[in-house]
Parts: sequence; structure tokens; C-alpha cells
Amino acid sequence: MAEHEHGGSHHLEDAENWQEDIGSHCTDYLQMAFISACLSIFLGGIIVIMMFRITESVIRYVFYRCHYESKIFSVKMPMLNYWKGHFQDWVVRMLSAQTTVGRVLVVLVFLFSIGSLIIYFINCYSVKQFCLSFEDQTITIDLCFNLFFLIYFGLRFLAASDKLAFWLELNSIVDFFTITPVCISFYLGKNWLGLRFLRALRLMELPKILQFLHVTTSGTAIKLSKLLAVFVSTWLTAAGFLHWMENSGDPWVKHKNFQNLSYFECLYLIMVTMSTVGYGDVVVKTTLGRVFILFFIVGGLILFANLVPEMADIVGSTKLYKGSYVMVKGRKFIVVCGNVTLNSVTAFLRDFLAQATGDVATEIIFLGENPPSLELETIFRCYAAYTSFFQGTVMKTEDLVRVQMEYAEACLILADTCSAQPYVEDTSNIMRVLSIKNHYPNTRVIIQIIQSSNKLYLPKLPNWDWKKGDSVICFAELKLGLIAQSCLVPGLTLLLTSLFIRESPQLQRVNVLMKHEQELQGQEYKVMTQLLSNDFVNVSFKEVCRMCFVKMNLILVAVEFQSGIHGNSLLINPSSTVKLELNTMGFFIAKSKRELRRARWYCNLCHNHVLNPELISKCRCKRKKGFSISGGIRAMQDLLHLQDPYFRSRAQGSISSTSVAFEEKPGEIVEERRSKTALDATGMFHWCEAVSFQKATLKRKKKTATQLRDHIVCCVFGDATSTLIGLRNFVMPLRASNFTFKELKDIVFVGSLEYLQREWEFIQNFPKLYILKGSALSCGDLRSASIKYCSMCAILSAHGRDAGDQTLVDTKSILATLNIRSLQFKLSPSIAEVVTGEASGNQAPQALSKRIPIITELKIASNAQFFEQSGAGKTDDLTENSPSHVSQGTIFSDSFLDSLLCTALVTGGTSPELEEYLAEETSLSGSTTNVTAVLPRNRCKLALVTISNTPFPDEDLMLYFGDVFSRALDVYGILCLGLYRLKEESNLYEYRYVIVRPPTNFEILATDQLFCLVPFSLSANDLTNMVKSFPKVKRKGVSKKKDKVILP
Repeated sequence: MAEHEHGGSHHLEDAENWQEDIGSHCTDYLQMAFISACLSIFLGGIIVIMMFRITESVIRYVFYRCHYESKIFSVKMPMLNYWKGHFQDWVVRMLSAQTTVGRVLVVLVFLFSIGSLIIYFINCYSVKQFCLSFEDQTITIDLCFNLFFLIYFGLRFLAASDKLAFWLELNSIVDFFTITPVCISFYLGKNWLGLRFLRALRLMELPKILQFLHVTTSGTAIKLSKLLAVFVSTWLTAAGFLHWMENSGDPWVKHKNFQNLSYFECLYLIMVTMSTVGYGDVVVKTTLGRVFILFFIVGGLILFANLVPEMADIVGSTKLYKGSYVMVKGRKFIVVCGNVTLNSVTAFLRDFLAQATGDVATEIIFLGENPPSLELETIFRCYAAYTSFFQGTVMKTEDLVRVQMEYAEACLILADTCSAQPYVEDTSNIMRVLSIKNHYPNTRVIIQIIQSSNKLYLPKLPNWDWKKGDSVICFAELKLGLIAQSCLVPGLTLLLTSLFIRESPQLQRVNVLMKHEQELQGQEYKVMTQLLSNDFVNVSFKEVCRMCFVKMNLILVAVEFQSGIHGNSLLINPSSTVKLELNTMGFFIAKSKRELRRARWYCNLCHNHVLNPELISKCRCKRKKGFSISGGIRAMQDLLHLQDPYFRSRAQGSISSTSVAFEEKPGEIVEERRSKTALDATGMFHWCEAVSFQKATLKRKKKTATQLRDHIVCCVFGDATSTLIGLRNFVMPLRASNFTFKELKDIVFVGSLEYLQREWEFIQNFPKLYILKGSALSCGDLRSASIKYCSMCAILSAHGRDAGDQTLVDTKSILATLNIRSLQFKLSPSIAEVVTGEASGNQAPQALSKRIPIITELKIASNAQFFEQSGAGKTDDLTENSPSHVSQGTIFSDSFLDSLLCTALVTGGTSPELEEYLAEETSLSGSTTNVTAVLPRNRCKLALVTISNTPFPDEDLMLYFGDVFSRALDVYGILCLGLYRLKEESNLYEYRYVIVRPPTNFEILATDQLFCLVPFSLSANDLTNMVKSFPKVKRKGVSKKKDKVILP
């Protein structure tokens, strides 16, 4: 009996202890309620997503078999897909770190997660219960955090294209097991601490946030932040799980085997376990805790080893980029492959986003053969709204299918322009084109080629078609051709950069303080294309150009015919014999596409008397097909002059075509062709019998080398082992047949004889070429080339990039430029004497100017900062990001050619406006007849035309750009593009800046020069006589300025 009473008291004591334990800890029922709710949401979501996919597939299959798909989906689905895609794109942009809203959301989610984790730490130390009542003040704050997490989770769910993959993401799992208990707590009246430690996993987002904020930029910093985030998040999460297990006990044990461990003790236990030390002062008692430790030891050893984390990162990234692109209906995308590196991708994205106006509606898919580096991965994350990266190659069919190449708007193939083996680089890219065209013939391809000789392979590829937009960006041809044109037209590189390249807003803000107001306004104009109105059919180019300028405030520079005798050919400022046809494409200089629509909407019946270009809009009148306005053009022009206040004062100022400064001498040109001028078989270039290399080499002691005047000096750095840069591409534009033989300037190549002899084979049939052994680093060699009397000095380099610092690529070019500059500073007084004593007759004063004009080729654009020396710093306001010599057009960087890739994609061609003046790939051979046809030579040429070659005493007279443009076009057929104006400040070396497409009422100074497209038959180089023929208009209410000379 006593034993029975003792046993009963023992059981009563155990029951009281068990009730006490229940009071101090959550019951199994409450914990199972919270855990079951979390698992139900997680697993239920997976089941719903799978059922939705299966049901959708079954419905589509049934409708397809019943032939109802065309009736139902063709009507409802497109509109649904459009709004779905539009809304999804908006959510993606909002969540992307590329936008301000996206950055704010990502940072807020991280900060709130850390705040929720801190509240968890506080609750772990302030209370002993795992189930808290709502009386705790911290519960309200945590509820607010979780409400924000729930909204952010919904946005991420809507933005996800693959809902199942999103559901299985780590961040989604964290939300399931932390947000769901908050909702359940309202029903149970208790808040559970159990899985709130999972918020520590949000620390994994810290490296990405640091990358968004540009805190970590180097590879070492990014890797360190990743390792640190993984270490801390794993440590905190494992300690939280162990804290939960040890304080709750095993659920299947009736008498609870829990122990009261603080969170700090659990952190300590996890650390000593990972380090395999195990002091034994703190041990795990529960079975669940011990099982967790068993697996965690193995995982900790793998995770925190020295080399395994890096290997795991590489394997993870490889698997990550092996997926397939999911095409969204209604959204365009392009594929970029080839040389996908950090520099090429950064340059492409900068230029592509600068070309795009408004929202970026095109997605960029990068296909790289190697996994991206940490820096490149950072770029892709920053531009996640517009870019995606996949690992693969276009040489494999499965990779082409993965990136949906068949449906891409275009495929852009990037080249390594500084490759040590340019031939191998070009042939590799050509093979990529072949692979793409074999699989998808209709896919448009834009390829970068380093050497012009490799262009010959592209037209021979199957399915290559220029008409479909297939284009080539040839670096050697474009670069050397543009440098050659700059030798004849100083400042051309800056003019073309303004017309064809759209600067990013960030770069514009950097450069705005360095440029004149007129120069900034001119940068808004770009070359754009637009179909011309059919009312211009059978009208000459000159009349249409005049109409576009006067009526629509547009400058038409070229036309492209779709059919007929000029089918698929681009004609730049053609002669008056060329008449426009139906659906003629026009190339304009304009600000926006809205202005371009005037040329398409123009109607002779509705807009004939409209004076305001803004009033030209699409009309609905019906006219007979093929109606022409050629008979009323001249009368309408006279009417415009009489009614326009700007032209009213000049209506009586017309002159005949006989009083011109540009003397048109077709008879002398024909005689020149018949007598001594020889052209090649195509009639495009001047030609001569092959000149031996020894005969072309100049001797320093002979008078020939010292008697050179107004010539071009080309300094080339190269040796017997250097890759040929193709000097033929430099010479051919300077020997174009649209120049008369007298206009050809002598060209002296200064460099290594071993290198120049290898190049001579390709240029030996061009006249007036000379070779001088020496180096641009030697002042004696430069004097032997009579550099102080040259019209332009070009510095080229044939050396590729070495394995070292890439800023050293341009070392010799930089030193040579500084050497010539120091030489010209010393020779300035003597040159001034030569100008006053020797310049006379037809010799242009610019050829003997105070400074030696230089144009330097740079591989790396940032190396322009090394040109900023004391000599130029006195006259220019300089910054590191935008050197003055770039703005003056004295530096030509390869970055300009990189930008042409995006220009070709946006404008729909490889800028044929430029290639019109560059060399073709045909080899030179002499003509079989002494008389060459006029047609090949009858093409316009770029020229820098002087407004006046004499000073004017009266400063009260005005002249406007609209006057000069209209008169030059009517009388001479000259097309003016922009101004080359002297800087107003102290300008010892006559530095100028470019004004692209000045306003119609822009005042012109006597010292200005005009960038013009001049017909072949014109031989003079100034507009003095034409300017004198204008009616005299007095300046009103403006005081005289001593630093300006205004024309009469």
C-alpha cells in the first residue's frame, strides 16, 4: 500500500512536471500546425502549377484536333499574350537592379530581412517560449516586415516566366516557411519562433546588392563577398535549426528530452563542429540534433575547404547558363556571339542603350563559349532587364535551338579587334556566319571583320544576302578609309561621330561643359532613313533636296532605289539627271523620326502652301497613281521665297550659273582623261604602271624629299613580323577618280622598309606614292619628309596587343604624336615666315599653317589622356574623360567602329553612307582603253570649303546658313552638312570645332569652313564669288565685335 501511494505520488509529480513543460514550450499540436501549413503551401503550389501545365497542354491538344484552335486562340490569345507580356515586362523592369525602383526594392527586402532576423535574436534571449503572444511589441514590427515580404513575393511571382522554377528557388522557400506562420498565427493566437532563423539566408543577396551599388567591382572583392555571405548565412541558419531542435526536443519522445540552449551557445557549437575541434563542453542531446550534426559535418567540410568553393562556383555557373531562352511573344530579341568578353559586352551595351530611345524593347541574348567571369556576371546582373547569357556556340545546332536563333531579329558577331592573329579571328567569325546561314537562312547577320581581304569570303557563303540586311563592319577598311578622308577633310571624324553615333546620357553630361552651345545642338542630329513620298516621283534629287530643306527642315543627303537601273544602289548627292522613283529610300540628317515622317507624308495638293514644317501631317486625299509635281517645283520655290519672311529680302538675289567660284571644266576633264590620266579597269581609281619599291624609296640627300609641299605624311609603326594593316585601304580613298590628277596629294610613308615592302605589293599601281626609311620618333626623319610643309600627318600602328597592360598598345603612337607636336612648337616662327613669304598663287594657306595637323590612330580610346601636355593645355579646357583632341578630330579611336555595330542594327545597314567613300576589295588593273567612261568618275566627293579667302572690312553685314545651303545647292549642286568654326578664345594654333547641321537662321562668319558634298566637276575651293552675289542685309541693333569678321 505504501509502495502504491509512493508510486501514485511519483506519477502525480511527473504529470505536474509535464504540465509545467507544456506551459514553458509549444505543444506538438501547435508546432505541427505551423509546419503543416508551410508544407501544404509549398507542396500545394507545386501540384497546382503542374496541374495547370498539364491542363493547358490537354486543352491545346484537344482544340488542335478539333480545328478550333484557329478560331479561339487566334482571337483571344494574342491580346491576352500582349497584355501579359507588357505587364510582365513592366514588373521585370521594376524589380531589375537596372532601374531605381528595382534597386530600392532589393535593398529594402535585404534590410527588412536583417531587421526580422534581429527581432528573432532578441526574442530568443528575452523569452523562453517558442510560441509568443501578440502582446509582445516586437511581433507587430515583424508582422509589418512579413507583409512587405508577401507583396514582394507576389511581384516576383508575376515577373517569373517559369513559375515552377521560381517556386523552387531558395528565396521562395524562405518566404514559404517565414511568411506562412504569420498568417497561421492569426488563427491560433500564437506566433511561432521556430523557422524564423531562415531569414539569415537572405544574407546570400548581399554580394548582388554590393554589385548593384558598385561597392565591389574587382573580381577579388566579389569573390570575397560571396564567400563571406555563404559562410555567415550557413552559420546562422545551422545554429537556428539546432537551437529549435534542442529547445523543442524529439516529437516522438513522450517525456521531452529538450535542453535550454541559448542561441549563442548554438553558434558556438556549430563553429567548433565545422572546425572539427569539438571541445565537448556543449553537446547535442536530441536525436534530430545529432542527425543534423552528422550531415552538417560533411557539408561543412565540403563548403569551407580552400579550393572546393571556387570549383563549386564554376560548376554552378556552368549549369546555370546551360538552359534555354524562353521567347516572349511580342518582344524582339537579338543574339550576340563571338568575342563575348567584359570589354566587348560593356562597350556593346553602352552603345546599344545609347542608340535606343525611350524604353528598351529589344532583349539581348549573349551566347558565349566560356562561362562568364565574375566581373562579366556583374554586368549581366546589372542589366538583367535587357540581357540574358547562355553558354554555348553557334557552331552547334542544339545551342542555336536553345537561343531561338530562328526567331531572332538579328545575330551580331563580335570580333577581337586587337587579336594577335586577325586572320584566324576573321575566319572563325566567318565560320559562325556559315553555321547560322546553313540552319536559318533568313536570319539577319551583322559581322565584324578585322582585315578587308577576308570580306571576299562572305558573298560566297550560301544564303548571304545584302538585301535582307546582312552587313559587314570591316575595321581595317573603315578605319583607314576614314583616316584617309580626314587627311583631306580635317574634322571629318568628329562630324561622322556626331552623325552616326548617339552618345549615352552619362557621357553627354560629362562633355556638356567642354563644348559650345552650337556644337551641342548639332549633336542632336543623326543620319536616319525614311521612305520618300511618291509625290516626288520623276523629280530630280536637287529639287527634292531643296524641297525637304525649305519646306520640311530636313537635309536629304542620299537616296536608295529599290528597283530600276539604280536598283539596290546608294546614290549620295547624285546629279540632276537622276530622277526619283516609287518607294525610294531617303537618307536624312534629322533630329527625330517624327521629323522624318514629313518626307513620307508630304502631299503636293495638301502641303504645297504650308510654311510651318510642324503642320505637315498625314492627309487622306486621293490622287491618281503616279502623279508628279516636277512641273510646279520651281514656281513653288519662288512662291516660298516671296512669302517666307526669312527669304523675302533675298528673293531678288538670284544669280546665273555662269558667275561661280567653282569653275566647272568638263572639257578640261575630258582632255585630262584622254591625255595623261589613267584609271583602273573599274574607272573608280587613278592608276599607273607598277612602280618598283626601290624607285619609290626617297633618298635623304636628293632634292625630291625636301621639295615636297602640301603632301600627306603617313607614319607607320611595324616590322618584318607585324601583321599587315592594309595600307591599300588608306591609299584608295586618296586616289579616287572623282579627284582630278592635279588634286591628288603626294603621300610619303615613313617607317620600316621591311614592313613597307610587304605592303608595297598592294599599292604599287597608285600614282604619287613615296617611301622614306625612318621613324616618327626621330625628328631628323620627320624633317627629311618635309613634315612642316605637309597638309596632314597620319600616325598608324601595325602592332597588336601584347599580354601585358593594354594601355601600352598605343605607346609608339602616343610618343610619335608628342614628338611631332614638340617639333611643330619649335618650328612655329619659321613656319609663319614661310606662310608670309612663300604662300602664293593656288597654294592653299592651310597647307603652310602655324601647326602641323596630325591625326592619330588609337587602339584604346582612354589613352587619349596622354596627349594632354602643356602645349595644348594653354588653349583648351581639358578633362580626362573627354580630351580636347578628341573634340578637335585629331584622334581616331577604334571605339568609333565598335559603335557602328549598334548603328548598323538600329539604322538597318552597315552605314553605306561611309562605305561609299572607301575602297572596294577588287584588285587594281589598268584600263584597256585610253578613254574612260564619265559615269564611274561622276560621283561627289567630301570637301572642306572655305567661305571666303579674303578679309572683309564691313562688320555690319549678315549671312545665314539657309542662304548658303540653298544657293550652293541651286547653283553648284553642293550639299552642305555642317560648319568648321574657329574657337573664339585665344587660338594660336587655329583649333576649330564642328557644328553639325546648323539652324536655317544660323549666322555664318567669314572664317567658317563648310563640310560639303561637292560634285566631281567642280575644281575651286571657296565660295567667295557666290557670297559676294548675295544682297546686302544690315545688322540691326547689334554692336560690333572685334573677334568676329562678318561677311558682306
